[in-house]
Amino acid sequence: MTLARIPRTVALVGPGRAGTTIALALLDHDVEVVAVAGRAPDAGSTTAAAVALSSRAALVSEVGRGAGLVIIATPDRAIDQAALTTAPSLEKNALVIHLAGSRGLDAFQRLREARPDVRVGALHPLQSFPSASAGLERLPGAWAAVAGDPMTTEIAQLLGLRTFELPDSERVRYHAAAVVASNHLVALLGQVERLAQSCGVPFEAFRSLVQASVDNAFVLGPAEALTGPISRGDLTTVEQHLLALDPGDRDAYRALAREAARLTSRRDTAIDRLLDDVMAAPPPDQLPDA
Repeated sequence: MTLARIPRTVALVGPGRAGTTIALALLDHDVEVVAVAGRAPDAGSTTAAAVALSSRAALVSEVGRGAGLVIIATPDRAIDQAALTTAPSLEKNALVIHLAGSRGLDAFQRLREARPDVRVGALHPLQSFPSASAGLERLPGAWAAVAGDPMTTEIAQLLGLRTFELPDSERVRYHAAAVVASNHLVALLGQVERLAQSCGVPFEAFRSLVQASVDNAFVLGPAEALTGPISRGDLTTVEQHLLALDPGDRDAYRALAREAARLTSRRDTAIDRLLDDVMAAPPPDQLPDA
């Protein structure tokens, strides 16, 4: 791939962490960010991103002027309207992409009706961006879902991303998987932290176990990596866990125990009955004395 094939001027709509990270990464490839648009040109997030990108703040309706590439990095629900609002300012044959995981090319339907002379694409980095600086470190080597104009894939690969094609029909399930992999994993670790604190154990003590378990899942596959009482069919231990947990943590344990049972590829009716009956289990303060 040659840099000559990549648009050399970029506009950003949505000055959040993801959009700013992608725009900053493009700066390292001799690309100029010509404009940044947000809620308003004088909004704090817009001006901050414009300064970071050595660019100017603009209205969404004017942001596309002089840009060969326009990045829409708004919340998913706002992509359609943001893209349509850029329509009057877009250059002929400009490429407009969004960074959302849950939306595909359908988000550009109204834009394509208004401006059939522009190209569109979707580029979703399968990575989290707690900050732009962290995002820049995490982009190279991460995977990205792409769709639409072939230039979208070339831009992703220029940034060091590994790409896979994803049709609109698979977007929702793909995004659900991404949410489970990121948000639900963090929520699960929140439960680990609560349980650790309740018995006086540092949350940090679980770091190596968590990291090893994740590594095992990707090296061996989740089914082979599974250990613990569900994989052994240890009904007594599972029952003790359920009785010791408060109702909120018990519900989460039960749901994930069911998922662990699915990985074993065997039907254990005793465990099924135990997990079905968990709501009838007495609360911890009503357990019989040991």
